[in-house]
This record gives sequence, structure tokens and C-alpha cells, in this order.
Amino acid sequence: MPFSRGKNPSSIKVPGKGSLGVMENQEGVLSKRSSPPGGVKKRSAFVDITNATKIQMNNQTKIGKPAKKALRSKEAAKNEANLKELKAVCSNGQSMKLEVGLSPEKDLVVWPQGETTLCPGRQVVPDEFDIDKEFYGDVSMSAEYAKEIFDYLREREEKFVLKDYMNSQPDLNKDMRGILVDWMVELQENFELNHETLYLAVKLMDHYLACSVIMRESLQLIGSTAMLIASKFEERTPPCIDDFLYICDDAYNREEIIAMEINILQALRFDINIPVPYRFLRRYAKCVSASMETLTLARYVCELSLLELQQVPERGSRLAAACLLLALITKGLGGWTTMLEYHTGYTVKELTPLVKMLRTMLACPTDDKLTAVTTKYSHNL
Repeated sequence: MPFSRGKNPSSIKVPGKGSLGVMENQEGVLSKRSSPPGGVKKRSAFVDITNATKIQMNNQTKIGKPAKKALRSKEAAKNEANLKELKAVCSNGQSMKLEVGLSPEKDLVVWPQGETTLCPGRQVVPDEFDIDKEFYGDVSMSAEYAKEIFDYLREREEKFVLKDYMNSQPDLNKDMRGILVDWMVELQENFELNHETLYLAVKLMDHYLACSVIMRESLQLIGSTAMLIASKFEERTPPCIDDFLYICDDAYNREEIIAMEINILQALRFDINIPVPYRFLRRYAKCVSASMETLTLARYVCELSLLELQQVPERGSRLAAACLLLALITKGLGGWTTMLEYHTGYTVKELTPLVKMLRTMLACPTDDKLTAVTTKYSHNL
């Protein structure tokens, strides 16, 4: 079971600097460093901190109360006029639609509560395939645009397709990469990070290795820095640099992590919003109302694939669909449905080769010593 920040870990296997060997870390407190006494001074984001602002504010206080009252009366009159104009426009709904240049028939969305709003250009989903209709009107879900969002992610992942880069790394091999990813899985568990953070960190690492020739001494530095960047992107309270220095057993210093962070971000041109399989997997599982056991099985297969170098070129959406199909077949819940085919865009014929590869991966793992994923999913639901 993962330990929360602030508790003493028993021991964690950390690939050592240089040889990427396994070593026992000393026990200690894994928590964020406390902030300096007194904390950071607060100030408004829109206040000029020069003396000119203070002088201007002091001059304004000398104007007197009559001037302030006159200003407030003008603002109140202006607000009242705007309110009357808004009521006049809203009383004639047809004219409002024509003013903004939208078609009243095509661009109106009727919420289940009976409220109507303008929603230009929204993709219409057939009712039998609409898995988001129960959340229409919930501003926290953005259900009206869910299908378009995932279609956009499908298009965007074409920008981040990788090839097998290991041939361009003379000092690395696929086993070293597998050891590093296995350590990153353990790191994600110990820090209690989101699953998306792990997937994004592995993607960042692969993209950096695909465009930069590095030595094996820097491999763990790249993995921990990629996890740091992904945590900043995905987590509400990401671990600090000192946490990563501790977990690496002080094999690197703060300046090396910051320098590597700059290198990774520059290599990716700061475009780190990479579509990951986990997001697609949760979406596709919703299409069949998959149980937690089925979803967990699919997640287990998907996370095991992170260790495989041959899965690096695979698109996240296709990998997620294949993992879900394998989980459905394994649990005896049937095969690919028209609902899944509509939302994933893949047919059974397109997924079959990948499903067979994943089945072989489960039956014959590449390295039996890489057990972080298996240990992570070995507990009872």
C-alpha cells in the first residue's frame, strides 16, 4: 500500500546513478519542505508595486466625499440603463438570435431542465450513442462538448507519434528503459500521484530520449525530472524538488534537476499536453458501463504496456481501446459493440493485432524482475 507524504517509507528500490542498479534507500520523512517563517507576502496581481501608485492613491483620497458620491451615482445610472436594455433584448428572443447571427433552429441547445442556451457549432451525437446526456446542464462536466474534446485529442495525438528510438541511443538499451519505468511506477505510488501523471511522465521521457542522445548516468535524472514536470501539469499539490532529490538518494543536486527540466521543456517546445491512454480508457469504459473490476483489469494491462519499448509508437487511443477489448473478453462480457466503435473510431479488425500483442505480453513478460505494476494491482478491490 502506498504511504502518504509525511510518513516513513519502509524502503524503495531506486535505480542507482550510473548502473541503474537496485539499492535500499535510508528511512526518512518523505514530505514537502516547510515554507520559510512568515510565508510569502501577499499582494494583488493588478497592483503596480512602484511608489507612483501610492502617490496616486493618496491624491485620490483627498478628493472628498461629494466627488465619490457623484461618481457612484453615475455608475448606478449606467448600470440601471444597461439592465433595462438587457431586459428589452431578452423579452424578444427572436431578435436576440438574429443579432448574434445564429440560426434559431440549429444553434439552440435545450437542457433537460427546460432552459435554452446558444451553443454554436456543437457536434450532434445520435441519441442512442449519447453517453453524456445525463450531465447536460452541469457546468462542471462540459458534457455538451465531451465528444468533440476526445475527437480533438484523437487528432492531436498524431502530432506525438514516436518511433523506436533505441537504435539512436548507443549507451542505452530497452532493459534500462524498463527498469526506469518500473521505478517511476513505484514513485507514483509512493507519492500518491494521479495515474495521468505517470502516463504523461513516461511520454515526456520517451519524447526527450527520441530527440536527445544521453548517457546512462543521466537516465534516472531524466525520469525523475519528467515526473516533476508531469506533476506540475496534472497535480493540485505536486511534490517539490527536494522530494525528488530525497527519493533519488541525493544522486543529483537541485541545479541538475532544474537544468534537465529546462532541457526537456525546450526539446518539446513547451508543448507537453500529450494525450495519454488513461484518459481514453476511462472514456471508453463509460461507453459500456464497465465495472470497477473490468476497468481495473484494463488499467493493469495498459500500465504494463508502459514497460514495453515496442508499444512506444502506439497511439494512446488505440492502446486504450485494445486494453478494454482484452479486459471485456477476459471477463466474458462480450466483444466490441457499435457504441464502442462509434466513440473509439476503431473496429475489431483494427484492434485484433494489438490485442494479440498485449495477450502475449501478459503470458510472457519481458522481464520477471519488473514487478512494480503487478504489486500495485495485487490488492483486493
